[in-house]
Amino acid sequence: MADRTGRPGSGRFGRGGAGTAVVPWLAGVSLAACGLAGAGCGAARPPAPPGAAAPVVSPAPRPAPPPSGPATAPAGSASPASPSPAARPLAGKIVGIDPGHNGGNFTDPGAIAGQIWNGTEWEACDTTGTTTDGGYTEAQFNFDVATYLEADLRRDGARVVMTRTSNDGTGPCVNTRAEIINNARADVAVDIHADGGPAAGRGFTILEPVADGPDDQVIAASARFGGDVRQALLAGTPMPESDYTGVDGIMPRDDLAGLNLTTVPKVLVECGNMRNATDAALLVTARFQQQVAAALTAAIVRFLG
Repeated sequence: MADRTGRPGSGRFGRGGAGTAVVPWLAGVSLAACGLAGAGCGAARPPAPPGAAAPVVSPAPRPAPPPSGPATAPAGSASPASPSPAARPLAGKIVGIDPGHNGGNFTDPGAIAGQIWNGTEWEACDTTGTTTDGGYTEAQFNFDVATYLEADLRRDGARVVMTRTSNDGTGPCVNTRAEIINNARADVAVDIHADGGPAAGRGFTILEPVADGPDDQVIAASARFGGDVRQALLAGTPMPESDYTGVDGIMPRDDLAGLNLTTVPKVLVECGNMRNATDAALLVTARFQQQVAAALTAAIVRFLG
């Protein structure tokens, strides 16, 4: 999750959202963005110039889930023809995917607690994320959905840029993730998360950037993309809009590096609340993860026209 301490569904350590339940993937370490930095964590400190980060382009496409039908064609049948241009609606497009957090973050609290400039203030490099009561981590969920989404997008002709390509490492920091996607000049990007909100709350929330400098030129486009994502999730998944944060499933955020620093149209999607038993029962399944990936693909195709 990506919410900030003190907000509903916060994604920082010490809260149940982006910082929920203090459990393994995000439950073990729980360091608030500026909680360890004290007075020195104010915006008065000048930002350190970011280092150039090279785009992380996924190598070969990860295998999609096995088909439900026969693995081989009937004897004597012709081989399937190559997809026509019309069947590859994203040919020539670049799409950025940021699977939030990382599976190894909880093993290195010092590294992920390090302060980075998010465009308006100092925040932690990253957090551990949240987890279901059963121990399924947000980091794993994010990466599982990203893997399905990558396969869908590549099938439709897109070049995909991932901010991480495994779930057993630490980082990269949230500002570096934004830089990776910006440097790739993605046509659109999505940050994938799951929330750690109040146990009674249900539903997805789409976080959209607020004009603060670097992202000024993509506010309107990001809002349009957020609307496409909202419609696709409602139509393609059983997850409802959030009933505990945002309005109609949409929430502007001005305190997250991934949104503040973006120079390409982007939204962050909290795909459901891992602390809610009903949502969690969906979030842990491959079927729901595939539905989310398909919905995001449909939204990206619609947005890019």
